[in-house]
Amino acid sequence: MRRSLPLVALLAGAAVAVLLGVYGKTHDPTFRSGWTFGFGSMIQMKVWLALAVGVLAVGQAIGAAWMYSSVPSPAWLPLGHRLNGALTILVSLPVAFHCLWSLGFQSYDGRVLAHSLAGCAVYGAFVTKVYGVHSRKLPGWFLPAAGGLLFTLFVTVVLTSAGWYLQTNGLPTSTGY
Repeated sequence: MRRSLPLVALLAGAAVAVLLGVYGKTHDPTFRSGWTFGFGSMIQMKVWLALAVGVLAVGQAIGAAWMYSSVPSPAWLPLGHRLNGALTILVSLPVAFHCLWSLGFQSYDGRVLAHSLAGCAVYGAFVTKVYGVHSRKLPGWFLPAAGGLLFTLFVTVVLTSAGWYLQTNGLPTSTGY
């Protein structure tokens, strides 16, 4: 059974990613904003929150690298890493909600398809990583691999959305969809 645990964790994550993708593809996009948290527009909110997620994800990677290195880390780092991870997910949720509910799963060009796929996969990778955090029976390589995958997916999502937007349009204004 121990050998199958990584597969179980990956299958649980894959199921979440596929379900999100199916919902996004079959749901009729509303093209409306649900809420903007005080930002002037949905696009402004999504770009700024996505950038915050990118910064938080880099912090996660630095914290994990420090914890797994041979350099002694401060006693607060494991708790800080968990809190930062929770904050990263929480900040990403309004962006993901607006992507799926307002825009749906899109595939009209390569960047948008990569963004849609990676966006769904982020939450699948998150489920896989949480499974790894709470299982004491997984091999030692599993948690760093799951965390690395989650980080890579977050970076992909941020670069194919906020990164692209900033490169194409500059900082978002209060106008937009």
